[in-house]
Parts: sequence; C-alpha cells; structure tokens
Amino acid sequence: MKVRLLSALIAGSSLGAPLAAETAPMHTIQPDETRSQAASSADRPLARFAPASQLRDHRIDYTHWDEALAWFVVPMGPSVRQSAGRAEPPTGTRRIYGHESRLRLEGNRVAFSYLTPEIIQSLTDYRADLERIGSQLDLSRIPRNEQLAFWINLHNVALIEALARQYPLTQPGDRKFGPNSAALDDAKLITVDGVDLSPRDIREHIVYPNWSDPKVIYGFWRGVIGGPSIQRLAFTGGNVDALLALSAEEFVNSLRGVEKWGGALRVSPIYAEAAPFYFDQDDALRAHLSQYAAGDVKDLLSKTGTTAYKNIEQDIADLSGGEPMTFVNFVCQGPVPGAAPGLIDEGNCLSQGSRPNLAIQRLMTERSEKLRRAAERGIRTGMVIYGDGGYVEGEVPVEVE
Repeated sequence: MKVRLLSALIAGSSLGAPLAAETAPMHTIQPDETRSQAASSADRPLARFAPASQLRDHRIDYTHWDEALAWFVVPMGPSVRQSAGRAEPPTGTRRIYGHESRLRLEGNRVAFSYLTPEIIQSLTDYRADLERIGSQLDLSRIPRNEQLAFWINLHNVALIEALARQYPLTQPGDRKFGPNSAALDDAKLITVDGVDLSPRDIREHIVYPNWSDPKVIYGFWRGVIGGPSIQRLAFTGGNVDALLALSAEEFVNSLRGVEKWGGALRVSPIYAEAAPFYFDQDDALRAHLSQYAAGDVKDLLSKTGTTAYKNIEQDIADLSGGEPMTFVNFVCQGPVPGAAPGLIDEGNCLSQGSRPNLAIQRLMTERSEKLRRAAERGIRTGMVIYGDGGYVEGEVPVEVE
C-alpha cells in the first residue's frame, strides 16, 4: 500500500519574514516603542516582557508560519479514548517499524522525515525573524492576545527547529540542545532583546505568571507524543482564544491528558508544571478539567476521589518514530563474470527509487482505521475556526486574560 502523505513543497526555501503590522488607524512605530541596542543588556529581568498597562494597537502577521504548519503538520484526529493495539510487523519480517506506544494515534505529528536541509534552514531564518521582531518591537505594549500568540509561536518554532536539526531521534529526552547543551525544555534556543530564553522560560517566567486563564498551557508544543497537540494554524491575536479552547478540549478528552489508573484520576504532568500558577488545590484542577471534559472524562471526574500525575509519553511526535525516511530498492544485472557463484557485481546495480517508509505507512493505515471508527461513533474528526483568524473591522477578538 502506498501512502501519499505530502503533496507539495513549501514554495521557495524560506518561510518568509513575519510582518509587524498595525490595525487602523495606521501609525508608525515611535522611537519609544523600539528597543535600543544599549537597552538590550542581558542583565535585565524577564519581567520586562510582562504586559504593560498602556497598549499600542499593533499586530504580527504569521501568514508564512500558517503555510508551513499546514504543510508539515499531519492531523491525527481526536482521541477515541482507546489505547492503540499491539503494533504488528509487516509481511515478511518480524521487525516492527516506527511507533509502538499505546498513545501513538493521538496528537498531531510533525513530518520531520520530509524536512530537507533547506527547509530546516528556513525554520532557523524564521525563528531569527521572530526574535528580531521581538527585539525591535516593545512586546509588552502590543495587545495582550498579540503578545500571547507571539510567545506561543516562537516557543513552537524553536522546538521544531531544534528537533529537526537533530533528527532522526526517537526520544528528545535522550539528547542535549542549544548552546548551553541542556535538556530540550531548558536549552537556550531563543534570544529576544538580548535575553537568552529556554522553552521553560517562556512558559513559566513570561506566560504563566501573566495570563490567568490556564488554557494557555495547551498552546505549547513539547515535541513528544504525550504533550498537547501541535496545531496546523499559527496562533494570532484574532484566533488565540478559540484555538487554545480547541486545543484544551482535544487534550483533556484524550488519554494523554486524563485517564483512570488504579482507582485514581491520572493526569498529564503538564498540569504539575502549571500547578504553582493555576492549580494550587486539586479542586482547582478538577474545575478546569470540567470546563472541557466530555463523555467518560466527565464520569471519571465525578467518580474518582484522588488525583495523581502520570509520566509523559516521551516518544517524539513525528510520523516514523525516528525511522529513516525511505528504503532504497536495487536491481542488479547479474553475477560478476568469472567470480564465485552468487557474488553480485555491485557496479551493475541500479537504484530503482524508493518505497514508502514502513513506519509511516503503518501509522497512516492505523490512523485511517481510527478515523473510520470515530466517524461511526459520531465523533467529530475535523476542526473549524470561523474566519481567517485575523482582525475583522468592527469586531473585537476575545481576549485571553
């Protein structure tokens, strides 16, 4: 069975620069909105990124990031709250290729296998463009939704870039990243306004302390199967509230987020990370989960008395579990003249192209079967956001507090 996964390449080798723009009335950025080189010293606290009381009506255009995500993020559909069955080897071998996790059919995937060196470099260039925007524009004074979208997008771009540069790998936790050679969460992958930032810095020192709505935690992709899903849309000031709500609904109602184990409600460790900011008591976490819970998750919340954190599934959230992209078939013309029987003349062997990565082929076949079962059960398998996620004249986007 052949799987046609991706039909086109990103136009050109670069994602293109994000554009700093303004809603009407138009006005130029004043000098007090641009950070000078002298003010970019690394000893300034992260508190400089906290939202200010007086805001300017700027927005950032993520059209190019939208296009990239739509190309290399593969949707897996909603959880059907059933563990994936045992992975079976293909005919003719006992080896199992690719993902074997019971959660392998949950959460969208990044098609790392398809990212060429040119595309990876474009990710680096795009991350640098976002850093430049964040350094030149006073982030603390743009609308709060714009700030939030910026930090989520920058966090996720940097993670995808870092993983792409070390791919293939099966578990990000086995590698060191960044100039400080640290675990992925603590690697200094980003520099904004002269401040080196890790993914954890963005989450725990910029976003979580300054946004009171815990649904912000679902915007941050962790690079592993067990975390929140990477979306196929860039976050913007216009769609961030709706997209976070959809991400929250998907995660809470997945096995990655909530399940019952040993009589207790077992929840993802991302809630432990966020607990100091949002869930000081178990009741606060359960109230949050109840906002998005449906079906048997609602039942679990009502029928369990204790809550415990489970381990996060550490396999990389890709398509093949780190397996190489393709296997190449060769056709050989015949044995070496005068040589011992069975010895093949490698000089007469020609590549016959490649066949699909068996790991990806199996995962996509399992995905199709899962989506079929979901449709039979009446589970919504798509995602709809009305409009293009941008500003509409006369319309005020819902602000994430």
